[in-house]
Amino acid sequence: MTVAEWVQVEPGRTELGSQNRSILFGGIGPRHMVEIGYGFEISRNPVEAGRAAELLEEDGCELASESEWQLALDRGAIAGSDGIELLADRFGGDYWGKFLDGRPMLVDDWVFGIVKQWKAGRPSTHQNSQNSQEPGYSRLVRRNENVEFSADAARLPLARDTAKLIREEVTIILLAGIIPSFAWAYFNASQEYLKTGWPGLIMGGVVLGLVTAIFWRPKTTSYRIGRNCGKVKPNN
Repeated sequence: MTVAEWVQVEPGRTELGSQNRSILFGGIGPRHMVEIGYGFEISRNPVEAGRAAELLEEDGCELASESEWQLALDRGAIAGSDGIELLADRFGGDYWGKFLDGRPMLVDDWVFGIVKQWKAGRPSTHQNSQNSQEPGYSRLVRRNENVEFSADAARLPLARDTAKLIREEVTIILLAGIIPSFAWAYFNASQEYLKTGWPGLIMGGVVLGLVTAIFWRPKTTSYRIGRNCGKVKPNN
């Protein structure tokens, strides 16, 4: 039976998440800093699901949070071979409202779990839907004794700035869709078409502007934790 090899990870800061919100190239956002104030042991390699289930019955052994996983990766403490590993986080598809102290992100009405896929020694982040089969491996941690997570810990805003998002989308639709549509019609179509076909030009411009989301969108705001005050601050 495989024996888990444990490595110690000291407290520290790490960053995870993506600022890219395009459909094709975007990732889970927003990008944010996490400050883990406790030490922990983490399995150097992913643990086979059957063995992980046995270890999880032992006192102090739990699935690793994505934040703990990332700090361990930054320190060069973990590795993986081709395969997918399960982490503890269960969420709705983004990090809004996440506590930034190292604990897993757990929401009651979760839709996705966070998994890491290794290929050629390089990991990538993916979402595993609630109804999907769980991966064949898990990453485990044993936190140092007396680790307690406070309800007053630093956390991300509960939701994105919807007003800012709408302003961005309207601006993109105007500049990348509607204005180019009318410019094309002005130089290539008749005056009669401009008078009668303007609703179609507007609709076509809206569609064109929205299609650009496949490849590009402005970066979302990222967040850091003030080193002296401990408050969550946006990176402007």
